[in-house]
Amino acid sequence: MARAHSIDLPRKGNGPYQLLRGFQDGLVKSFLAALVNPRAAQQARLDLLLLQARGTAFGRAHDLDKVRSLEDWRRAVPLRSHADLLPWLDRVAAGERDVLTREAVTMLLETSGTTGRPKHLPCTRSWARGVSDAQRLWMLALLRDHEGVSRGRALTVVSAAEHARSPGGLPIGSNTGRMHLAQPWYVRWRYPVPYEVFCIDDQDARQYAILRFALQADLSTITTANPSTLLLLVRRMAQWRAELSQDLSDGRLRAGPAAALPAAQRARLERQLRKRPVPTDWRPLSLWPRLSTVNCWKGGSAAYFVERLPEALGGEVPVREVGITASEGYFAVPMGADWGGGVLWTLGHLLEFVGEDGEPRWAWEIEAGERLRLVISTEAGLYRYDMQDEIEVIGRCENTPVVRFIGKSGRFVNATGEKVTEDQVSAAMREAARATGARPVGFTARAHLAEIPFLELALEGLDPALGPALLARFDTALCSLNLEYASKRRSSRLGPPKLCALADGAYARFRRDRVAAGAPEGQVKDPIVALDAAEWGRVVAPDPAHKDRP
Repeated sequence: MARAHSIDLPRKGNGPYQLLRGFQDGLVKSFLAALVNPRAAQQARLDLLLLQARGTAFGRAHDLDKVRSLEDWRRAVPLRSHADLLPWLDRVAAGERDVLTREAVTMLLETSGTTGRPKHLPCTRSWARGVSDAQRLWMLALLRDHEGVSRGRALTVVSAAEHARSPGGLPIGSNTGRMHLAQPWYVRWRYPVPYEVFCIDDQDARQYAILRFALQADLSTITTANPSTLLLLVRRMAQWRAELSQDLSDGRLRAGPAAALPAAQRARLERQLRKRPVPTDWRPLSLWPRLSTVNCWKGGSAAYFVERLPEALGGEVPVREVGITASEGYFAVPMGADWGGGVLWTLGHLLEFVGEDGEPRWAWEIEAGERLRLVISTEAGLYRYDMQDEIEVIGRCENTPVVRFIGKSGRFVNATGEKVTEDQVSAAMREAARATGARPVGFTARAHLAEIPFLELALEGLDPALGPALLARFDTALCSLNLEYASKRRSSRLGPPKLCALADGAYARFRRDRVAAGAPEGQVKDPIVALDAAEWGRVVAPDPAHKDRP
């Protein structure tokens, strides 16, 4: 339901908030002004984009020296997918200058879709400043509402800022690692896990080391893009309890997966470890009683995993939305604990929105209740770049829309025209789990084509005795969420959903494979919907020799 959102960032408040607020006065004023006049803010972003793009290969190819207005920009530059922009991006990766922007590219941010080669996206200093400004506003609101986050250490799960070099010599790595290293020393001091840990190649050893360092710290906040990452770490902590106990007692990093670490690396890390008593209660809230917030995505398919957090943590902890963010940029900033989404960040990038009619619109032209596809233009050279992300407008803050993330556009189960979305699959599973007490570790749906097609659900961590009840409640919930699905179930054009039980560790293996393919570890999402046999096989296959069922 649409609602009016308001932002209160007073100069007075608790000590940590007031200190940060004093340093960010100019940013706050610009932000509040942009909320009132988003068109002026977006025209200013266009002016900066043009300043950087004119005289480049892209600028000459699109006659950008003639562009002045937002309407001119649309006429000059077509909408593009990543594949469409790839020839330009490859020239950047090869080391060519002045391709997309006159500003130097400092690194390539690696991300990946569910298939294909990893994407390498340019990063520039002006782009990084826009992302950093949005993060500072988010942190202001966090400190305003939760002073306790400043009283302990901040566990943030990131990936390596550099793990390779492009043909032209540019560093290739993760945006989370880049942001981690870009923080001032007094912020990095609060991180309990040395950055070197996030660069460990072996995923099990890396996760073990993260837990070992976290267990000797007094955590007050945990941040990871995807809540399933935190759930995985909690499961790993239970799995490695004996090994972690031994290393805590010894003040070392040698048991379990840590045995695989090179001796020199282990010696460096062990110099930062201390002996600690072995806990008697391993629930996270007992281990870290001052834990004030967990910060992660809450929208789209993440909602199911957010609901699992209280049980995994051993109690209720405020869960703070981190916003609509990606390696491509920062697009919407949540500024309140009760916000169901974030206000569009019109000071960061040029934003457009495409509805079912295919016509792009600007931020001030979209209305509450609409679902639209996000298109961005950034200072790093992603011009009219179709993110394939679907958002829903849920309200307004002043004259700027507040939006929530739905999921990837085009990702739905569709056997007979029902088009069941990732968001609907996740919502139906939440309802089914609440009703039956089931606690699946992960789940993936696909359309199983047969004489009477049906929706097939792969699940890990399901008690077999609960399977029939879970499927029945899932089916009922999905009928209430998707009228076409309900109609086709009533007419028997679709059969009832069926279960594909997965072995323990299936989604951990999926995550390991996705990270090996270039996805930042903290951003890996479990595949709620499999679009084809290849995606399905990556979830259910025990090994590469797996042959997908018909």
